[in-house]
Amino acid sequence: MSKNTTPSVLIVGAGFSGLIAARELEAAGIDVRIVEARDRIGGRAWTDERLGGHALEMGATWVHWMQPFVWTEITRYGQEIYPSPDIDDAYWISEGVVRHGTEHDLDAALSRLQETIFEGSREFFPYPHNPMAILDDPTTDPELVKRFLKADEGSVLDCLRTGEFTQEEIDLADSYWSAGYQGPTATASPLMAKHWAALSDHRSSLMDEQTLRFKLTKGMRGLYESIAADVRGDIRLNTAVSRIEHSPSGVSVTLADGSVERADAVILTAPIGALRNIEFSPELPAAQQNVIADGTNSVGFKIWIKVRGRHSVIAGAPGQFPISLLRSEKFLDDEDATILVGFGSDHTAIDLESIESAQQAVDVWGGDLTVIDCGGHDWVADTWSGQTWATLKSGQFFNGWSNFHTTDTRLRFAGADYAKGWNGVVVDGAIESGIVNARKLIAELRAPASAGSAG
Repeated sequence: MSKNTTPSVLIVGAGFSGLIAARELEAAGIDVRIVEARDRIGGRAWTDERLGGHALEMGATWVHWMQPFVWTEITRYGQEIYPSPDIDDAYWISEGVVRHGTEHDLDAALSRLQETIFEGSREFFPYPHNPMAILDDPTTDPELVKRFLKADEGSVLDCLRTGEFTQEEIDLADSYWSAGYQGPTATASPLMAKHWAALSDHRSSLMDEQTLRFKLTKGMRGLYESIAADVRGDIRLNTAVSRIEHSPSGVSVTLADGSVERADAVILTAPIGALRNIEFSPELPAAQQNVIADGTNSVGFKIWIKVRGRHSVIAGAPGQFPISLLRSEKFLDDEDATILVGFGSDHTAIDLESIESAQQAVDVWGGDLTVIDCGGHDWVADTWSGQTWATLKSGQFFNGWSNFHTTDTRLRFAGADYAKGWNGVVVDGAIESGIVNARKLIAELRAPASAGSAG
């Protein structure tokens, strides 16, 4: 690259990570182009009108001031937040029996379980946004390293199967984490839950507040559209990528229509579940290919359900039930209706657009919920995501997302799936990854020109 040539970067994907990276690169004087396979921006964040025209989040929803990257953007663009409603009644299922109490009862029961699941989080993650810190520190006690590595084995619920906890308690934890991992708890990495705890001051109440409490008044759309408005380069929608040729000096990207885009670097923001749709030359390293082939633990769903009447409820059920977590989100007094949000561990267990399917799912709690509408987006079946938010299978904390952090070429991976902090589950990680990759490329692309001018 000549020192007189403006460096260029092609960004694949117009979600939070891609938009943030574009804004950062442009501020450094780098030419940026964005190609997006979908007909909209936002990625797995998507505010859409459903269930009678109500603005609902099909993907990412909750934010918090303790998530540093997203809170910076909320502040930058003058966005406001509001809380999800407090809940009156709680229901949970164990061994075919529906239990009833208050939300406080449910939280209190979960708190004891979470303490056991979170055990080790303080020593494993002294710096939660640098999760491999104790491995990088040569002074770390070797015994701690061994325990750290072993904590990525087995299931997130194994620690509860010691005889100390009842089946009801285990089922309650299974309900929570089937929703949280968006997949089967049997294959869920125990270490991911401990990392979430570390990001939440090792408190289950704060973790719930960060992941299920506060939403944007203007929706996620209000934030991602504000960021996009600050991007000067082209954002080409309906433009999928089929092949990426990458070298230490540049990239050549083939689009689905056969046209070719060349640039000094490419930032690929596709989730792990969508990487199988792209051909790479040279092929990706074996470690990355293995992660792509194995996929993540994220095979679940999110559904919005509108029911007749006012219902202030939260409900849980173990992973073998279609919906693992259900809670009231909007009270529509003028319609005499309530909108609830539900999460489950298997996207094939429910038809997101079928009132009958949703009714069968909520009937397991034996209440008086009458479904009058429902909807959602099947992210697992979506070609351009192939999964919901990224959660880790057993063994993937050390042999998963981190395999995409280093590269010998100008191909870089960015997105929530690859973040070091809030990996996968919230927008904060996507923004973090976009900034980190952009700043690294800025330093790299400026280096030749700086060397030349110094001569």
